[in-house]
Amino acid sequence: MTESIHPSRRTVVTALGAAGFVALPVWPEAARAADGTGVAAANGPVLDTHPATEPSGTLVRDLGGTNVVFQYGTVLPAFDGWRTHEPTREYLSLDRKWRFCFDPADQGLGEGRQSAHHDDRAWDLIDVPAAWDLLNTPGFGSETTPFGKGTAFSDGYAWYRTTVDVPGSWRARHVRIAFLAVGYSAEVWLDGTYLGKHEGANSPFALPVAGALRPGTRQTIAVRVFRRASYTDYTAATPQPVTDDHEVPYKPVDYWPYAGLTRSAWIEAVPQVTIAKLLVVAENGRLEARAVVENHGTADFDGRLTLDPGRGSGGRPTVVAARIAARSAGVVRVSVGIPDAPRWSPALPRTLTARATLAAGRSSGPRVDTLSSGYGVRELTVGDAQLRLNNEPLFLKGLNWHEETAAHGRAMTPAEYDRELGHITALGANLIRNCVYNRHPYVYDWADAHGVTVMDDIDTMWLNTAQEKLQTERYGLARAQALTMAWNQHNHPSVILWGLQNESEIDADGAPVYRAWLADLKAAVKSVDLTARPVTWASNTSNDPAFDLADVIGFNEYFGYFYGKDSDLGPTLDAVHAKYPDKPILITENGTWSVAGDHGPSTTQGMEEWQAASFTAHWAQAAERSEFVAGFTYWVLKDYKQRAGYNQSYNGISVMGLLTFAEERPKLVYDAFRKAVNPRS
Repeated sequence: MTESIHPSRRTVVTALGAAGFVALPVWPEAARAADGTGVAAANGPVLDTHPATEPSGTLVRDLGGTNVVFQYGTVLPAFDGWRTHEPTREYLSLDRKWRFCFDPADQGLGEGRQSAHHDDRAWDLIDVPAAWDLLNTPGFGSETTPFGKGTAFSDGYAWYRTTVDVPGSWRARHVRIAFLAVGYSAEVWLDGTYLGKHEGANSPFALPVAGALRPGTRQTIAVRVFRRASYTDYTAATPQPVTDDHEVPYKPVDYWPYAGLTRSAWIEAVPQVTIAKLLVVAENGRLEARAVVENHGTADFDGRLTLDPGRGSGGRPTVVAARIAARSAGVVRVSVGIPDAPRWSPALPRTLTARATLAAGRSSGPRVDTLSSGYGVRELTVGDAQLRLNNEPLFLKGLNWHEETAAHGRAMTPAEYDRELGHITALGANLIRNCVYNRHPYVYDWADAHGVTVMDDIDTMWLNTAQEKLQTERYGLARAQALTMAWNQHNHPSVILWGLQNESEIDADGAPVYRAWLADLKAAVKSVDLTARPVTWASNTSNDPAFDLADVIGFNEYFGYFYGKDSDLGPTLDAVHAKYPDKPILITENGTWSVAGDHGPSTTQGMEEWQAASFTAHWAQAAERSEFVAGFTYWVLKDYKQRAGYNQSYNGISVMGLLTFAEERPKLVYDAFRKAVNPRS
């Protein structure tokens, strides 16, 4: 090898009848998308505009003892409509061909591209879901294609448009447009009426359409998508980064920022009185459920809610009163014994399904709405330097994994998910770290069903002190991502750790900014997680001054590669344990690189043998300290695409994986991992 490869581093109604409501606010309140257009620097790329605070207005409200997440003036709803259609609701899929047009000079608003009357017949067509990176970038997955060519490098604004025939039956319905992900930000119009803006490439969101909907007519949905350029010139010898203090991440990072409507979208019409979200906790033989109910109607609702804990639980459907004032949201609490419910574990990943049914009237009356949720019975605890699942020590054999394929980018198909995630179980791993963003809901369902635990992450990678301070004190996007992560993944038994950040800057003199930021993110997830999952993060140092705030200490280490020797890991783990004797430690990243097919001595960097030997040395030091080390997470399952200036002679492909990027061919380290984590196999 002649090149030195630089890899990534990287209010409430209870069963007792106690009522407390919160009125549904008129959207927008204080937060809204900024007026005006993007600002272009002289001879530079367009930057997006930002309001005073993050544009979805994410906040938590205490509804009689249950903290509920709101966005756009309504409860952040369940996003199961991508796979489960409730019988009381109507759905209109938006997964189809859309009209598509780039807008590099940010002229679209002035031209009226958001209007129903705009002529888009000359526009191109694009699939939804899809990443526009793959629209016209030949050789995207090849290591030999020249870097910097094609729509993969088209940044700034682009427009999507489609038409929908709105059923006349939706006149008495609450209707929302749901997107599982849009990268990086999205502004949405219906027939020219502005619905709202969302920021963050990997979080689902739902926009209410009241006031813009015209049932019985054909209407136009327009979406303006923005992606900040990573560099002013991708082919320059010394590329200059493009930054935006408000965005998360605020600067170029080492994974590919796929752009466009990258996951499914749909329109969902629900009853005026609807179950927006069902939160469940299953442990110690009981199912505790909290149904978050919205009443969008003008009359108070006086009815009942039935919770069925599901087949195999041994529990019986339980009915409680549900009273929700007009134009308000409340919570209905239900507690059900589930004496026969099996426990969920990696060895036996048994799941059940709970269903909440809302009906009118105290004793009889028609069904109004239903909402179901999968769940699993498990007890997760931290203490005495160990992570325990169902009272047994749990040692995490983990893999970091980027959600992408050479064929579809981040808009992966179910078959691609099954193939890639199948390597997790084939290798004998029991943990996925979602570095460093939320995944498609398919991944959490898959992990529940296959007994693989999950460390969920948000996009807070490589923030500097200025951005940490901005997010904590004013903008609040990092907090919004933490809240929505915990809210959306709440019921998944596979999710066992909340990750707060990755390798962000630590200020001096006791790190007051860094500590305040982490405390804010921790408080956010703890405020809505009824199961009290532990929090951790992927620190860039084993001397992190905020480790006292973590439930599980997590840090990335690259001994023997970027610094020190492979053998330094053991003494480092011992030193951290001595300082925090009651906290378990998780290696959130460790890895090296090799180009597939390059073979040689295990002491020569870049050889497959070197990569395998390095992994084996690090794994052994972590595993032999399992009395206080909770696990080891390898970087990374598969080679992945980068934009941050790394490996451009290899078309931006990081070669740190167990598998190659396009062919997904195993390297020597693949078998080394499988043998290390399953020594008896």
